[in-house]
Amino acid sequence: MIPPVGDTVIAIDGPAGSGKSTVARALAVRLGLGYLDTGAMYRAVTWAVLRDGLDPHALDAVAALAERTDLSLGERVVVDGTDVTGPIRGPEVSGTVSIVAANPGVRRVLVARQRGWVAEHGGGVVEGRDIGTVVFPNAA
Repeated sequence: MIPPVGDTVIAIDGPAGSGKSTVARALAVRLGLGYLDTGAMYRAVTWAVLRDGLDPHALDAVAALAERTDLSLGERVVVDGTDVTGPIRGPEVSGTVSIVAANPGVRRVLVARQRGWVAEHGGGVVEGRDIGTVVFPNAA
């Protein structure tokens, strides 16, 4: 169930390299709203999968890891206490993230966290794939 959105949620969706992050960050600053890069969430889980030596195709194991992984996103991306802001943009994570992001269990976990982030922050600018169609279909 999609929770009702009482505060401003602006969803920015689009293909890789289209400028989603640049526009979302600038808009969040201009409007004084929080900003969430959902792609960084999937990259952070992918980094944890690689850290733990898991097979990214192991659906249940990867979903369980996503469930128990502590993620903190803001200026820095922190996974289980480790700053991974740089490493999540590297070639190893970039080459694996699509496998992890396609995992239905991971998607379920991260969509719930994305909705929780918006509820906790009273809205915000949220960017990434499926944001306007799946995660927040009623967003501006």
